[in-house]
Amino acid sequence: MLVDSHCHLDRVALDHYDNRFDQFVQQTIESGVGQMLCVSIDLESWPAMVKLVEPYPQINISVGVHPNDKDRREPSVEELVELSQTSKVVAIGETGLDYFHGEGDLDWQRDRFRRHIRAATTANKPLIIHTRDAKSDTIGIMQEENAAEAGGVMHCFTEDWSMAEQALEMGFYISFSGIITFKNAADLREVVKQVPMDRLLIETDSPYLAPVPFRGKPNQPRYVKKVAECVAELKGVTSEVVADQTKENFFRCFPLAIG
Repeated sequence: MLVDSHCHLDRVALDHYDNRFDQFVQQTIESGVGQMLCVSIDLESWPAMVKLVEPYPQINISVGVHPNDKDRREPSVEELVELSQTSKVVAIGETGLDYFHGEGDLDWQRDRFRRHIRAATTANKPLIIHTRDAKSDTIGIMQEENAAEAGGVMHCFTEDWSMAEQALEMGFYISFSGIITFKNAADLREVVKQVPMDRLLIETDSPYLAPVPFRGKPNQPRYVKKVAECVAELKGVTSEVVADQTKENFFRCFPLAIG
């Protein structure tokens, strides 16, 4: 069984599923993906996301506000902790820092990140961390806020081995997306080789970042198979071994997930 450890199911195109979410879920499961984590990016759309996935035991969710958009409603630590008690919520996030898209004074990003870490340590739920072009500050804030107490995952990882190693030392898992299949991702594939198998996750980040040969098209959770195959080739194991190990890792990282 494959696990898509990070996707945005409320944003996946349903054109090929008669615009029916139930049909999409059924066909995804039939493709071999038995578990999905639907990740929150804002609180405005969060209630609708909760309602959408509620009937499906194969789907768990997170609660949090993405670092990219300054104009999102800012949650307090207390609100995040309260919402994290909602059924199906297994993690806080996605949260983190994104200096690639950010402009000007980014103290608001850092403040938002700190609140999410504090909520995760208070609620005793793992973090889903997004980081782009912000290696030093991301690791620094994680250390200052004792993110290791909550643990979690560095999602859609695209940084170097030095950062991965520091996150691993704090007990975090490293998750790779379809980006590792891209022609220009040779350096990232070297990082994949170095991450221990028992600390590695795979994801799609659907509907974004579709792997080769689907690059440029809307992503789907079933394409996580392509990520598994790429990891298998890099590690010198079968894709079945990758599927089994990343499934085990997922439930260890997110112990409240229902399998």
